[in-house]
Amino acid sequence: MQPGKVLIDLVYPRRCPICREIVLPKGTYICEGCTQKVTLVKQPSCMKCGKPLAIMEQEYCYDCVRHSHHYKRGFAVYVYDDVMRQSLGDFKFRGKREYADFFAKEIVTRYGEEILAIKPDYLVPVPLHPAKLMARGYNQAEILARKIGEALKIPVIPNLLKRNRNTAPQKTLDDKERLKNLSRAFSFGGSDTFQKGNRKNIKIMLVDDIYTTGSTIEACTNVLNRQGITDVYFVTVSIGRGY
Repeated sequence: MQPGKVLIDLVYPRRCPICREIVLPKGTYICEGCTQKVTLVKQPSCMKCGKPLAIMEQEYCYDCVRHSHHYKRGFAVYVYDDVMRQSLGDFKFRGKREYADFFAKEIVTRYGEEILAIKPDYLVPVPLHPAKLMARGYNQAEILARKIGEALKIPVIPNLLKRNRNTAPQKTLDDKERLKNLSRAFSFGGSDTFQKGNRKNIKIMLVDDIYTTGSTIEACTNVLNRQGITDVYFVTVSIGRGY
């Protein structure tokens, strides 16, 4: 280990992303006891978005039956519950950028082979509005994307999508209002990255921290679809239940 890294670990020891205490033993990312507090997404899960399902014979979740999502498929590691709400809230709003090490490692461990089998050309983080980015100082989705990309050797394009509108909080809106709220929030920022005639063969994997109703991922997918990029997938740390 580099001397500088040793000093940083002494001054700023790694904290558990679940209980917030110093992680022991050193070199691990989460307390052993806290691994029992998180809920992994297991089978059965939705064949479209990846939400956990209650019935083995069920193929698609309630949301995916009711709504036609334009992305190809999604992956998520944890069920979005109170434990993950606190952890991801710390990651997003309270400066706990180091939690990305744990989240990215879990994504790669669970879905690395499946992601590589898809052969995405690029990972694209869901963007923040510039005002939120300035206030927060970082985009948690971009940090995740870069760590996943480094592990799987997939290029990351952080500016392929732009967020033009600082939208109202999604949690206060129903499904239709959420999608309407986001319908004009994103735009394509990659005209210099891709020649338009070659876009139909490009595969994009969006990266975000949470998937609930799917409105944000759908809005981003629609922007890419309009640019001729039709093979869009996503991966998130956490996802709601698919009743």
